[in-house]
Amino acid sequence: MRPIFVLLLLVLSGCAQSPAPVTGSVSHTQNNSPVQQLLKQQYSVWAGTPYRLGGASKRGVDCSALVQLTYREHFDVALPRTTEALAEVGRSIKRSAIGPGDLVFFKTGFSTRHVGMMLDDVRFLHASTSRGVIVSRLDNPYWAKHYWHARRVMSAHP
Repeated sequence: MRPIFVLLLLVLSGCAQSPAPVTGSVSHTQNNSPVQQLLKQQYSVWAGTPYRLGGASKRGVDCSALVQLTYREHFDVALPRTTEALAEVGRSIKRSAIGPGDLVFFKTGFSTRHVGMMLDDVRFLHASTSRGVIVSRLDNPYWAKHYWHARRVMSAHP
């Protein structure tokens, strides 16, 4: 019964494997909005924190917990705990309209979902199952292939 329980937890958590992280700085050509600055600050604190299914601390964190903690601590926004619930929050936006603070969602398996937070129009912060808290690019072939949709959860968006 234990393998079934582990499988169920993986499906419910919704976090996914990820390709290599972006190397170098997390800055981009866009101006540094207050939202972008706060997300960069969060990354500097959490970078390299290992992935842990169901985790919500520096000892280990999953993708949805990282989003929930970040929005609560930096934006005073209460969000649900699971990727599935996060995928219903806020309003849907076009990929071409993505900006700092928007949530991006990926379908990485039959029922596996993953979430990250946009730093700019290309890079996003997330908790990867293989590398922990990292920054990746939407235009990476892996993420581009698995992209599902984006949502704006904050009403005041730069």
